[in-house]
Amino acid sequence: MNKLKLLLLTLLTGAVSLPAPALTLEKIRYGDFSSWVTRHLTESKAIGGKKKTIYAVGPTQTIEGNKPYVAKGGSPWASSNVYARVSGITKASNTVEPVVVNGNMMAKLSTIMEHVKVLGIINMDVMVTGTLFLGRINEPISTTKSPYTKMEMGIPYTKRPKALVFDYKVDMPNVNTRVKSTGFGSKKTLSGRDQAEVYVLLQKRWEDEKGNIHALRVGTGRERYSKSVPLTKGHQLPIHYGDITGKPFYKPYMGLLNGAKAYHAYNSKGKLVPVQEEGWAPADATPTHVLVMASTTCGEAFIGTEGLTMYVDNFAFGF
Repeated sequence: MNKLKLLLLTLLTGAVSLPAPALTLEKIRYGDFSSWVTRHLTESKAIGGKKKTIYAVGPTQTIEGNKPYVAKGGSPWASSNVYARVSGITKASNTVEPVVVNGNMMAKLSTIMEHVKVLGIINMDVMVTGTLFLGRINEPISTTKSPYTKMEMGIPYTKRPKALVFDYKVDMPNVNTRVKSTGFGSKKTLSGRDQAEVYVLLQKRWEDEKGNIHALRVGTGRERYSKSVPLTKGHQLPIHYGDITGKPFYKPYMGLLNGAKAYHAYNSKGKLVPVQEEGWAPADATPTHVLVMASTTCGEAFIGTEGLTMYVDNFAFGF
């Protein structure tokens, strides 16, 4: 059998896996995570008065003091790193930070347990997960209730990429339990393994006369990681257009985000309101917004697996 026939046979039988096709990349601004804003804050004396350093993705600079953060240099990124002032108590949390991996700076996302002692008497443990996303958070956070309602998810975007391309690495603890710890009441151990995840969602949004924001899902790319993954460069997360519920790759977590699952955005009146996905757009629809998120959890707030870590870098849209 000559080499050409052998090659055809192996291709037909699936014995050879072909590499993903090369794409033209459109880099997401600051998505190489090579520069960061460093923030130095001081927590309330009632919880120890610690000096805390937290980070934001943007042009290299340092901000001193407990100041609400506004994105610098046109950075489209926000994260779970926040300055909070709840019931007169100032607290800072840092679960996303720069780290050098193999000589290259990446964003490190971690799930950690925050230990808080109030006035040296009351001990509280809060499970905090690392999340990085396109959007913004309005600081200071004033309540721990409904944390996702404090985040604006998504930015304007009208193109139709084939994939989200990025580098990533996952360190997954070998446990099949998660911990729920809100800081109020006892910690609870839940069955089931947590998963890190990355997604890209394209929406077509519009606002009604009452200021409600509606959306149709234009494109979907979402995957979860339940085990450790070595450093992988140029990973392509395909974006599928139109209604994908009947496709063999469809998973329930790829479904529409509405009701309690809806993310939020600011309307034309300056109010943060839910974005209700009401259906699937036609496969050839043009989006108005894109959502990109990486996280060390796929569950509810204050639930996670301590030590679950993900590293991400070089986010880009592939065409």
